[in-house]
Amino acid sequence: MRVPRCSFGVRRKWIIFPILLILLVGAALTALLPPAEEHGDVGVLDVLRRATSQKEKPAQQTDTSEEKFSIIIQTYNRTDLLLKLLNHYQAVPHLQTIIVVWNNVREQTPVKFWDSLGPHPVQVVFKEQTSNQMRNRLQPFSEISTDAVLMVDDDTLISVPDISFAFSVWKQFPDQIVGFVPRKHISTPGGVYSYGSFELQNPEMSGGDMYSMVLIGAAFFHRRYLQLFQDQPPAVHTLVDETQNCDDIAVNFAVALYLRQHSKLSTIKRPSGIFVKPVDLRNIEKDARSGYQGMWHRPEHLLQRSYCLNRLTQIYGFMPLEYSNLMVSQFGFPSYANHKSRG
Repeated sequence: MRVPRCSFGVRRKWIIFPILLILLVGAALTALLPPAEEHGDVGVLDVLRRATSQKEKPAQQTDTSEEKFSIIIQTYNRTDLLLKLLNHYQAVPHLQTIIVVWNNVREQTPVKFWDSLGPHPVQVVFKEQTSNQMRNRLQPFSEISTDAVLMVDDDTLISVPDISFAFSVWKQFPDQIVGFVPRKHISTPGGVYSYGSFELQNPEMSGGDMYSMVLIGAAFFHRRYLQLFQDQPPAVHTLVDETQNCDDIAVNFAVALYLRQHSKLSTIKRPSGIFVKPVDLRNIEKDARSGYQGMWHRPEHLLQRSYCLNRLTQIYGFMPLEYSNLMVSQFGFPSYANHKSRG
């Protein structure tokens, strides 16, 4: 039995039409994505695309210090949490050294106990401090031989996949802070700045938000910024010491200024940080037997951070922070995040 030839033509039309429709929809959605130039993220998506294509090509590379990173953890009165974090981070690939900034003044470090449970794959160095100050963690420690530094709060546990992915992103953008906790400054009509937070929203909802800071309590940055912070005006250090707060805001200011001064394209204003959406980032403060709570629990915490924004603007003479809405996720292609402010 012969099938009429015209039936094949009909079938071909039913196959070709959906394909053309998918291509047209894809092109339309791509056109709707805001250009990166409008948000100060020029070339970010292109760099990530190139990095992805390069990973597909096998290359023989040695695991040098440039391919490794160091961790800095500052701790106070929560040794049980510290030991839990030290054990967790021992399993992180490419980690060379863990620096523990020991703020328990005149108390012995747990170095003997830690060493007695060795050997450990990653070296842990305890740096005893003479005072319990927030900015102790921002010293250019001689034990750090890697360009990349991951700073972690002593009540924050970041999953190994999140760390590995953020490290890969940082290697593409070593001049910026790459981390998991974005925040923003809000300008009022009277010229006063306020500190704000936000949360991710359903992309189908209207509205959106941007960030202008990436907090260093869970972030990668170049070790040069440790010395850069030390070189800031004395008034900056005084502000951090007086408030026991805002060292992370001050670092974002310093990085933003550095990027302005060293940008190859002077017309492009890059934000101080890039937001990587975490998959598994936990606060383990509730597990502390000491009952000590972080300083962010203080009722004046947010007021102080708004105060710091305005004081730092006075010190430097202008507001250097730039907004961004770029979110990089390890599940799906980098996109522009849709946020809604809680602040």
